[in-house]
Amino acid sequence: MNTLSMHPSRFLRLSTLFAGLVVLSACATKHIDEPPILVNGDRVDDGSVTVYETADRAEAAREQAAADRSAIEAEALADCVPEVCDAVVRREVWLGMNETQVMAATGTTERAWSVRRAGASVVMTPRDTHMAPSDAIGNLAMVQLADNAVARYGYREPQGMRVVTSPDQASTEGRAAAMAEALIQEGDRLAAVGDLDAALDRYDRASVLAPDDPLVDYRIATVLDKALRPIEAQVQYELFLHRLDLERIEAQGNADAKLAEAIALAQQRIIVLERNR
Repeated sequence: MNTLSMHPSRFLRLSTLFAGLVVLSACATKHIDEPPILVNGDRVDDGSVTVYETADRAEAAREQAAADRSAIEAEALADCVPEVCDAVVRREVWLGMNETQVMAATGTTERAWSVRRAGASVVMTPRDTHMAPSDAIGNLAMVQLADNAVARYGYREPQGMRVVTSPDQASTEGRAAAMAEALIQEGDRLAAVGDLDAALDRYDRASVLAPDDPLVDYRIATVLDKALRPIEAQVQYELFLHRLDLERIEAQGNADAKLAEAIALAQQRIIVLERNR
């Protein structure tokens, strides 16, 4: 029978059936034959070989680094003046050291440093700031050499960078004085913005490091005065005045004008505080 002469209803049923078969064929699951990843009896590699190989490489690297540091220390001590040799032994960077001695004092190799050279000047900075080279004193921020001898070096400390350019600054007293000055400057900034508690903290710590600086006592007194702690402020003003060598102040004249002004203000505040008690 010709499709054209087919009854319309029958034609419609055949068309619907055909469309359904097309949809079912499109939704049918397709099977792809692939070789199995594992078959019965196979064993999965536990990675132990890789772990052992990695550990071996790490141990070899540590041994090589230790050997490099030993060679550097031997070279550093082979030809050095007594004070530099002593500094290398106590693991402390010192003025006059060469590059090898700096590495020996910090227990590092060339891999720990970025080195910038310009003629006779050499600047060594940490390659990784998160793992900065350090000596017995602290973390080093930079070491500068002139004619292959350390001319200055700096430590990165909570109050900022502390730079050493002379043997006095490298001494215990010099380090204490530098730290005290940094604390005083930080205290001044905090006092200027009204953070009196933090400023007092810095001044108190500075007074321990620089016990002979009477202006630290004066700064403490002024902060206590502004913080409305009159009894403590008065005691601190009196301590400031008591510790001063007035004859020395008068002899030096204008050289201590700032200190003379502090004396006058302290005396005035003591009178005011006594009247208000």
